[in-house]
Amino acid sequence: MEEFRHCYSRLCRESGAEPQETVLQKLQELPRGRLDLATQSLTVDTCRALGKLLQKEALLTELILSDCMLSEEGATLLLQGLCANTIVRFLDLKGNNLQAAGTEALGLLLRQNKSIQSLTLEWNNLGTWEDAFAAFSRALAGNGTLRLLDLRNNQISHKGAEELALALTCNTSLQQLDLRWNNIGLLGGRALVNSLPRNRALWRLELAGNNIPGDVLRAVEQAMDRNRERQTTSRENQARAHVLSKEVQHLQEEKSRQFLDLMETIDKQRKEMARSSRASAACVEQLQEALNERHSVINALKAKLQMAEAARALSEQKAQSLGELLAAAEQEQQSLAQKQAKEHRLEQQEAAERESKLLRDLSAANEKNLLLRNQVDELERKVRSRQEQLFLARQELSSKTAELKMRASQAEERLELEKKRSRQSLEDLEQLRAKEVEHMTRHLEESERTMQERVQRLEASRLSLEEELSRVKAAALSERGQAEEELIKAKNQVRLEEQQRLAQLEEKLRLLAQARDEAQSACLQQRQAVADAQARASQLGLQVEGLRRRLEELQQELSNKDQEKVAEVSRVRVELQEQNGRLQAELAAQEALREKVAALERRLKVTASDHREALLDRESENASLREKLRLKEAEIARIREEEVQRASFLQNAVLAYVQGSPLRAMSPPK
Repeated sequence: MEEFRHCYSRLCRESGAEPQETVLQKLQELPRGRLDLATQSLTVDTCRALGKLLQKEALLTELILSDCMLSEEGATLLLQGLCANTIVRFLDLKGNNLQAAGTEALGLLLRQNKSIQSLTLEWNNLGTWEDAFAAFSRALAGNGTLRLLDLRNNQISHKGAEELALALTCNTSLQQLDLRWNNIGLLGGRALVNSLPRNRALWRLELAGNNIPGDVLRAVEQAMDRNRERQTTSRENQARAHVLSKEVQHLQEEKSRQFLDLMETIDKQRKEMARSSRASAACVEQLQEALNERHSVINALKAKLQMAEAARALSEQKAQSLGELLAAAEQEQQSLAQKQAKEHRLEQQEAAERESKLLRDLSAANEKNLLLRNQVDELERKVRSRQEQLFLARQELSSKTAELKMRASQAEERLELEKKRSRQSLEDLEQLRAKEVEHMTRHLEESERTMQERVQRLEASRLSLEEELSRVKAAALSERGQAEEELIKAKNQVRLEEQQRLAQLEEKLRLLAQARDEAQSACLQQRQAVADAQARASQLGLQVEGLRRRLEELQQELSNKDQEKVAEVSRVRVELQEQNGRLQAELAAQEALREKVAALERRLKVTASDHREALLDRESENASLREKLRLKEAEIARIREEEVQRASFLQNAVLAYVQGSPLRAMSPPK
């Protein structure tokens, strides 16, 4: 790292600029494999020097340049240097306000660099430059190494989202994409959802804070769940294929080892046969030599007999001795023949033992075939476990239906409580109105009594009568204003209370609608779970078919290698065919399970329709309650109007009575 620091200072001086002290300090404290220059304002010369160093640096795997206030030229120089780098895996450019040139440089980086796996571009303005962002998206489509891309808070519009959707249809390596807090909207969300079925690598897509409807977000989550399940199943299949390939290699090695052992045993048998044949040939040669010697002796004796006829007695004795010698030689020949027969029997026994060894090898091969059968049985157990999972899914469906029924009963209880509360409130309002009417009548009666007293006083004196009349008029007007103010206040209070109650009722209706939406989402999730179970069952069927093909290939290899064991291999094939028949029967059972799942789906549909009907009934009841409330409000308004009319009638009557009295007619004009 000290060498990296010296190179940086040297390149800065060559370009005619002084190295930044903060950067030198960071390079001095540099941990191995990680360069963190966050929150350091980097100049163009520093970016140029770092770009040249990153072209050749082979130690850095993480480069953090967040909140460095990079200029357009500095960002392009750094990214051009990273284009030739093959070591950096993590790059953080958060909060650098990259614009058109920086976005194009990023596209060039994605097109040329083959090592960066994580790229953080949060808090930039990439989406405001549509052409540059389109070039960036095209480069992302051709990139094959990037795994994580962070584009939060980048002002990405629906057009940028459409470009990203086109890139996702071609990209096969990106696994995580963060697009939170942009301006994607409904059109961009739909474009992304339409691109996800053709992308099977992406398993995490964040879209919060983009004004995207909930159904689009749920569709994205479902696509991400499917991709996650595909990746897990692909990993499991790869692991199984790896294990099976290892087992096949092990079997091939064992077969080759057995074949080599057989060849060695055959070579040993041939060598022993050759050795025994050589030993027998040597014995035959020795016997032949002995016979030749004996023939020469006999010939010599015959010559002696011819030459010495006089000594016949001696020659006869000698002939007898020679006959005895011949008998002994014959006995020896017989004993030698017996020894050779015994050796031949021993060789036959050894050959039989070798044949038994070969038979034991064949039994070992049969045991390995049994191991393969055990593996098939394990797959059958896995299928049973999948069936148990389907049973658990059914139980979950039943529990969900029970929960929905409970929620419906709770909603009915809440509606009944709200009915009772509304009735109680209406009764309270009627009592308040009755009290107000009594109060107004009492007040009017008291005013009438006061007016009568004033009329009597007016009869006593004219001037006091006129003054009192004027005072009465002023008091009546003030009382009328007060009465109108009290009526207005009462109206406002009633309206506020009714508005609050209506708001409460609307809130409860909203909660009921949310409960209904939750029930519908639960039904959708259960359907998705059933569909996933069906997909898993189909995947298991494909795995069983793949195992069948592999078993057939193993059978062919065994038949090619063990041509001498045709009878046993044919028997193994018959057994494997029986196992295939069992597997087919199990597949038929799985098809029956699928039919049961379809029946369950139909039941779910029926229950969903029942719930919809119940919700419609509740909505109709709510509408009827609203209509009743409206009628009550109309009655209240009518009663108020009648009270106002009565008050005006009473006031007019009082005024008419005062103005039409005889004292008023007899009094001279003022």
